[in-house]
Amino acid sequence: MPEPDDGHAGLGRDSLVVALGRPQGPGAPLNVGLTPNSTYRFGGEVGYGRDGNPGWAALETALGALDGGDAVVFASGMAAVAAVLETLPADALVACSRVAYHGVRVLMKEREQGGRLRVRLVDAHDVDAVAAACEGASLLWLETPLNPLIELVDVAALSAAAHAEGAAVLVDSTFATPLRQRPLEQGADLVLHSATKFIGGHADLLLGVVVTRDRDRRDELVHRRASDGATPGVLEAFLALRGLRTMAVRLDRAEQTAGDLARRLAAHPAVTRVRYPGLPDDPGYELARRQMSGPGSMLAFETVGDADSADGVCERVELITSATSLGGVETLLERRARYAGDAEAGTPPTLIRLSVGIENVEDLWRDLEQALAPLRH
Repeated sequence: MPEPDDGHAGLGRDSLVVALGRPQGPGAPLNVGLTPNSTYRFGGEVGYGRDGNPGWAALETALGALDGGDAVVFASGMAAVAAVLETLPADALVACSRVAYHGVRVLMKEREQGGRLRVRLVDAHDVDAVAAACEGASLLWLETPLNPLIELVDVAALSAAAHAEGAAVLVDSTFATPLRQRPLEQGADLVLHSATKFIGGHADLLLGVVVTRDRDRRDELVHRRASDGATPGVLEAFLALRGLRTMAVRLDRAEQTAGDLARRLAAHPAVTRVRYPGLPDDPGYELARRQMSGPGSMLAFETVGDADSADGVCERVELITSATSLGGVETLLERRARYAGDAEAGTPPTLIRLSVGIENVEDLWRDLEQALAPLRH
């Protein structure tokens, strides 16, 4: 595993998010500055703006060390997804978790319809089914915690099953972040994050990252980024690195609040189920204790009534924002089955996904209580 740079080996990850990727030496600035440049003089390591940027490099240094590999940043999470798929040979078979981010499923379906890939969906909770699905596959695509069901899958067991069939393993670890889960240590070959979410943390950028310990894979991804024009913006990389500096304290606060809200929601008469791996009665509780260093700040709950009842909750919140995203300082919620892709994947019609931010827990609870109140009758 690559050691953190700048003499920071041995530090905790809550220190590393602050220390990694900074300029060194007497008189050096504390932060890597913006370098908005497309053209370089001949003879240097970088020949054109698609080839590299100091801001990308600093962010990649930090994220790679946190996940235990080499990082490549992209213009968005979906750009990172597309780059990984484009590294596969023509007509490659991809075994994919049946429950996954709908954008990933859409992209795979389009590639399949165009004859670029073959896709085999599988229940990622079933190790034997995954092993069978990986026969002849080039890649197993996993996500944990699963979006939007907040369920966990066993990375170590599934990676072993996939490798036995000759398939590489990618884990989308966006919900967990490198601070709560390190899939490369559990057998995965590639880790993907939408850095738009927890890493950036402020709902002001689009960015993706893939991390691997395989240098050849890393070089392929760098080539795809340059060739396909999936390069991140200079400002976006700067903001993501700045956001990373506070991710540990943001996540600690949000996770503590999420646990509190999950317990209160579980006791609320208008809520039929709470999905959060930090609850002892959650199906993923024991796996979370083995695989993660904390349950994170994403949860989901199902309400009494029907889809309209759940939509009403989303419409009545005041402090909480009804919006599509997650991982920021602000608490967001949405009814995921309103999207056809999530409904087709089996998302319950009243399931509300909640991304817990850093607001005062009592203020958040009062907002949820008043939004749920009409469902009691």
